[in-house]
Amino acid sequence: MAPNLARPAFALVSMEGPDQYSQVGGLGVRVTQLSRALVAAGHPARVYFVGDPALPAEELSEGVELRRVGQEISRQFPGGVYEGQRLKASYLAARLPAELVVGWALPQLELGRAPVLLFEDWQTADWAGRTHRLLSERGIADRCLLVWNANNQFGFGEMDWIGLEEAAGITTISRYMRLLVEGFGVEPIVIPNGIPAELLLAVDQGDVMALRRAAGRQVLLKIGRFHPDKSWLQAVRALGELRAAGLPVRMLARGGNEAYRSEVIEAAVGCGLRVRRWEEPVEGVSDLVRALQATPDADLLELARFLPEELLPVLYASSMAVLANSEFEPFGLVGLETMAAGGVAVVGATGEDYARHLHNSLVIETSSPSELAQSIARLASDPGRAERIRRAAREMAAAYCWPQVVKGDLLPRLPLLARRRRGGWAGAGPP
Repeated sequence: MAPNLARPAFALVSMEGPDQYSQVGGLGVRVTQLSRALVAAGHPARVYFVGDPALPAEELSEGVELRRVGQEISRQFPGGVYEGQRLKASYLAARLPAELVVGWALPQLELGRAPVLLFEDWQTADWAGRTHRLLSERGIADRCLLVWNANNQFGFGEMDWIGLEEAAGITTISRYMRLLVEGFGVEPIVIPNGIPAELLLAVDQGDVMALRRAAGRQVLLKIGRFHPDKSWLQAVRALGELRAAGLPVRMLARGGNEAYRSEVIEAAVGCGLRVRRWEEPVEGVSDLVRALQATPDADLLELARFLPEELLPVLYASSMAVLANSEFEPFGLVGLETMAAGGVAVVGATGEDYARHLHNSLVIETSSPSELAQSIARLASDPGRAERIRRAAREMAAAYCWPQVVKGDLLPRLPLLARRRRGGWAGAGPP
């Protein structure tokens, strides 16, 4: 029987999810936004994730069914989703597959829908295999499509790739990640990440001008964990070169509490930069204006407190450049979000399939601070080019909104994924 794509329903299975407890990297954001886009496109969606143990086990949020799993274990680990992750992963491996089959896949088949289960990252690879075995025992494996997706390279050496390929179609989020997955003998299909369509809404230009006036100099913005992969040292050393050359520029930085921070700050001071740390809460544009006005001498102003998501677009748009120049970047959501806001994203040489140097972004090919400094200096000397980059950036970002990814990438690839896994996918029908 040919695959019936008219009525697919989706279950997204992930360690991370929409709760603050469950969001560490971009995965929680991914499953939240993808599930909402699926519902908006008319496809039922349920997210199984390791959620906040203090919240309801079941909840409906913006049309998406949320299932917080393993809460009895999570109560022992209040520090977040990845505290005790191996215990959580093994606990769910023993229990969740049966729930996916009996509690979700079978009811979807009874409703005449085609069940699609999307498993995310290495912790769920074993869950996918066990789910496939349970479906096979019931004789319905060929009527359900399992997909496993790689967002990064964590855990690759611990996975049963042969068994996974038998159980599920394998995808990843960028051409760079595809190369890493291919190193384990499998050939994944690339389905990119996306961003919410709301990020394309025009940024308040009054807020943009207020931040630019308060800064006193052009701003380089860098947001990310204090980790060597994020190329913090390249960024601060490039800033040191720009200041030594007399360019009126300063950096606004938001990292975290990681130990690597001390090395970054030491490097900045070693470059002759004046570093200040802003400890007060930043909840709105006025707070940012006050921070910038109060620290006119700071070459690097570190924001020590959490930045609300709604502030990020105005920060992206008001900065001369946003330094998303990671050495390792599986996809690069910060760069894409910057482009959506009409900002100038500076990305590294991995993962950013959407980036075209000097057309819609700046692409840094090496770890050299001088390359980064020279690219920024060139941008500063050519305001016309900078404006053209900002316009092209928004056009490219529009192609990566989740509704476009769902319609143009995910749904059309389902038949190919089904054909490439053993047993195929007969689609929906009576159980």
